[in-house]
Amino acid sequence: MAIKVFDLECAQGHLFEGWFSSHDDYDTQQARGLLSCPMCGITQVSKRLSAPHVNVGHAPQVPSGQAGSPQPAQAARIQAAIMQQLRTLVRNTENVGDRFAVEARRIHEGEADERPIRGVATPAEREALAADGIAVVALPDIFDDDRLQ
Repeated sequence: MAIKVFDLECAQGHLFEGWFSSHDDYDTQQARGLLSCPMCGITQVSKRLSAPHVNVGHAPQVPSGQAGSPQPAQAARIQAAIMQQLRTLVRNTENVGDRFAVEARRIHEGEADERPIRGVATPAEREALAADGIAVVALPDIFDDDRLQ
């Protein structure tokens, strides 16, 4: 399956990549409010034109070193480091699928061997786990099917 990688920008000006199975996948996630900035969490996200389509001759000049906004090369290095960490996370965890909440609870209660797991949980399941002191981290759906391994 081919993955579409789009350059995205939030309303706060943070630049990041989004990975989608198709243009329609992006449109669907955008319409459902599922896209959010990984830096600030804001859900006002839009696609940016990719570099080959940008007419830089008319682009406004942005002062270098502008506070709070990393330069493109720095942002790319940060993004590459984050993606490498996510790939490592995917490779070093067991995908328990939709049994995630049950398996996390079993591990927490000592009924199953302690090990790093990942899978799918509803927002209500994540809230219930957190209320019981079981820490979980939600990741975008792209990490659920081992595409990063």
